[in-house]
Amino acid sequence: MILCITHSQDFYNIDLFFAYLSSKNIPYFRLNSDRLNHFQKISVTDSSFALTDENGHAIRSEQIKGVWHRKAWKISVPEELDEDYEKIFQNEYGSLRYNLLTVLENVPWINPYENEKKVDGNKMFQLKIAGRNNLITPKTIFSNDNEEVVTFFYQYCHGKAIAKLHGVAAKTMSGDHMISTMIIEEDSLEHLSDIAYCPMIFQPYIDKAYELRIVYIDGEFFTGKINNSENADWRVANADYFWSAYDLPEDIRLNLTAMMKEMGLYTGAIDMIRGTDGKYYFLEVNPQGEWGMLQKELGFPIAERIADNLIKRINIHE
Repeated sequence: MILCITHSQDFYNIDLFFAYLSSKNIPYFRLNSDRLNHFQKISVTDSSFALTDENGHAIRSEQIKGVWHRKAWKISVPEELDEDYEKIFQNEYGSLRYNLLTVLENVPWINPYENEKKVDGNKMFQLKIAGRNNLITPKTIFSNDNEEVVTFFYQYCHGKAIAKLHGVAAKTMSGDHMISTMIIEEDSLEHLSDIAYCPMIFQPYIDKAYELRIVYIDGEFFTGKINNSENADWRVANADYFWSAYDLPEDIRLNLTAMMKEMGLYTGAIDMIRGTDGKYYFLEVNPQGEWGMLQKELGFPIAERIADNLIKRINIHE
């Protein structure tokens, strides 16, 4: 049995994954992270758990041989709950979810949970590991101090920077609810005092030839090139973009592989820019990043390869 942790609105990527498991006669259990609340019956001991979901499907931890932590969403709060208890509800169900997941720490995961959490929650850590593995990274500051940001701007940005929030990501492939990367120019600096209430990441703007979305699966690469050279964030720009398959240079493959191994990740969606200067710039890796558009548009068998990698490690583990 493979446990797939996702959310109630997830589709396509996970459907492909389930279809492939079914073709191999491998059972699976879908656990919607946002519904891991009063809709489910959950009991965790020091070494096991039992769970019955909102549809009456039951599972015990002893049945689970591997885990895909596909997507985690905020746990839904019942509408009838008094506002005074919402924080308690979220905290306690969040703790219950974490305790449930750590029961499974000794079975293979598509990405080990603690490694994934550290990488996904720390973009500065990502940039450090990338640089240590010979990847070019943009100068970066994560700050709530507008004076430090202004100093950074004049020292490194040559009149143009980008600013983005650390933790905001799309919930769907279409980019719903996403806050775009913003462009900062000299006349924008006077408005930076508000970052005292919302720290942001700042980097020099890179003049780009195009952008790359790279899906890494344990040394294998599926790379899509998108023809965006003008907008800071293609995902929210109103433009006619299209994907094409791309062959990464061997040295970039070797450096990315070394980076992912140091991070302890088997899979991830990596964003890079090919600059007009011909250089490849590493931006970030999202262990739970989107790749459905690459499978849909370019025919890459990403869901199948992710499943194959987990199945292989389950067989070795057993």
